[in-house]
Amino acid sequence: MTLVKTHIGRRAFIKNSGLAGGGLLLGFSFLNSCKPKQAEAVAAGIEMPKEWFEINGYLKIGDNGVVTIMSPNPEIGQNVKTSMPMIVAEELDVDWKDVLVEQAPLNTDIFTRQLAGGSQSIRASWAGLRMAGATARHMLVAAAAEVWQVPADEITTDAGKLYHKTSDRTMGFGEVASAASELEVPEEVALKDVKDFKIIGTSRKNVDGQKIVTGKPLFGLDIQKEGMLIAMTVHPPAFGLKLKSFDGAEAKKMPGIKDVFTIKTFKDDYTKSAFDNSAFTDLIVVVGNTTWETMNAKKAVKVEWEESPDADEKMQIFGREMKVRFPAGLESTRIHKTAMADKSKVKQNVVRKDGDPEAMFKKAAKIIERSYSCPFLAHNCMEPMNFFADVTDDMAVLKGPIQTPEIMEKSVSERLGLPVEKVDIQMSRMGGGFGRRLYGHFLTEAGVISQRVKAPVKLVYTREDDMTMGIYRPSYEAYYRAALDENNNLIAFHVRAGGIPESPLAANRFPAGAVDHYLAEDWSIDSNITVGAFRAPRSNFIAGAEQSFLDEVAEEAGKDPIEFRLELLKRAQENPVGENNDYEADRYAGVLELVKEKAKWGQEQSGVHRGVSAYFCHNSYVAQVLDMVLENEHPIVQKVTAAIDCGIVINPDAATNLAEGGAVDGIGHAMYSAMSFKDGVPEQNNFDRYRLIRHSEAPKEIETHFVQNNIDPTGLGEPPFPPIMGALANALYKATGQRHYHQPFISEKQIIG
Repeated sequence: MTLVKTHIGRRAFIKNSGLAGGGLLLGFSFLNSCKPKQAEAVAAGIEMPKEWFEINGYLKIGDNGVVTIMSPNPEIGQNVKTSMPMIVAEELDVDWKDVLVEQAPLNTDIFTRQLAGGSQSIRASWAGLRMAGATARHMLVAAAAEVWQVPADEITTDAGKLYHKTSDRTMGFGEVASAASELEVPEEVALKDVKDFKIIGTSRKNVDGQKIVTGKPLFGLDIQKEGMLIAMTVHPPAFGLKLKSFDGAEAKKMPGIKDVFTIKTFKDDYTKSAFDNSAFTDLIVVVGNTTWETMNAKKAVKVEWEESPDADEKMQIFGREMKVRFPAGLESTRIHKTAMADKSKVKQNVVRKDGDPEAMFKKAAKIIERSYSCPFLAHNCMEPMNFFADVTDDMAVLKGPIQTPEIMEKSVSERLGLPVEKVDIQMSRMGGGFGRRLYGHFLTEAGVISQRVKAPVKLVYTREDDMTMGIYRPSYEAYYRAALDENNNLIAFHVRAGGIPESPLAANRFPAGAVDHYLAEDWSIDSNITVGAFRAPRSNFIAGAEQSFLDEVAEEAGKDPIEFRLELLKRAQENPVGENNDYEADRYAGVLELVKEKAKWGQEQSGVHRGVSAYFCHNSYVAQVLDMVLENEHPIVQKVTAAIDCGIVINPDAATNLAEGGAVDGIGHAMYSAMSFKDGVPEQNNFDRYRLIRHSEAPKEIETHFVQNNIDPTGLGEPPFPPIMGALANALYKATGQRHYHQPFISEKQIIG
């Protein structure tokens, strides 16, 4: 049992008179101090706390013992709406069947980091959520001790009840909640030992599961409000174009259409945040009564476009103001490929250098050189971008699927000219995100449109809008070299990686630290095609390329691919090169050892072709073995075995789902998906031309194993995604004899019917 300081001000705990019979309402802030203005606090009769402990969650206990736990972060399918309350409930020591879960409102005075991104929700909230439950439990115990007139350390809790075994007395949490709310907040509380967990580490059903399968209105597209209009936008057909003029007269005459006009999403002098990224900010808007009427009217708008000039956009990127270059011109994939190949051939910016790699390559007995590339990718969330907005002179109420509500609150406030406290962004459940909904320009667009028409509106993107307005996974290329000596030992390693418009290179990741002579270079090419985070940013390409290359090096060295990696990791563990390696070699090796055991590596069955891959990103380690068979010369993914070290697993079923989804998603994108451009025009604008994985192409079986340890939870939404691409490429080679270097793999050879 660990004693920890609470640092919670008294006013963090407020008696909720609205609860029947009196209850206990606990409010907490996380990551940043809650700082209400002094004047406002005095006016409201609130005593300012000396210090707030940084906790993330609300907790209500009714007189009947039912507990409502608020889940503060956006729910994007990663199941945090179940997992985060499980952490609070564990430390509170309540029976999970007595817990109700609600989506918390956006409230930057109480919560911070109310966003879904970077696989950080559980990791960042772990300590705070535990503290929330433990502090409440401590106060309930203290209140029971006063009622029973016994020492608090003689009272135990279990499943929402308090016990004094000496006098054989029992009391429910609800019976003492009101009294607990009157007590002082403790200076320190005890957290449970991991071995005593009863809820954490057990599988619990998704709290929204029944609502989802029965079609209850949970998503942004489900929102319906009295007097609500439907809004759609018309944007340039090509990156590098902007609006010159338009004629909406014919569209205005069509049934159900209220207006056609233009908006500017962001003002010209506005410094965008990292999540205001958008290619087209001058848009034509069509507003009508229904989706169908508005969609048809869009087609009747006559528009003239013109080329955009070079532009340097001011952006605030995580506290740093910088300019982002958007060059003029209509870009094409064919030209991109040539430019990237040229960059890979010449020396670029050196990011890391250990030893003397140039000398080692000159004396090498054998050199292996390979290049890998991938295209732009669209996120293609099943629920296209949408948002509801009702903006008046006094208030802006917005609701919909957004991964960054806290950040967008500030953007909307500035654009609409309303103070932040007059902006209410409400979170709906999201029908997919994968990073696309980090960028909330569509939320701002909805607000501007509602303010213009003075009515509530729901902005809806068509699938074509969603796929052609940008925020793509960048296009990348990586060039690798490895030098072997006469004994087939790896003596030098070189990676030169870049992309449009960013590099995927993570210079301090494996095999950095495992090779005496190591060189990493990066480069980038400016583009007017807008890009952003895509599930496991940068790692989603570089992992597959690196792991494919390591397999080739292992083959040239005459070594088993797993043993080759373990040999390098042993070096990194026992005698690492450099001091900036960003992985723990023992944990990295641990997942390889586990997947080797669980997949029965080395005991291959006849006709089964296996590929292995392992990678570290988002603070977690994943190793995967992919088994492939050939049926009539047609490759079939028979099984994926995964080993994952993500620290303590909160909800095993949910964690397994994330691992399975990452594997399926990664196989699909590596094999089939691509977004290409011709004269600035996206060549894929719907699913008839943009290939996604189909049910029949998914692995027939996925088996997931988690490393059992007591390390605080790390990321899981993204880490299973990147390495599977390398395992797929390595299995394809074993099955077909062909190496694959350029995604999507289907473009290199028609291996899939």
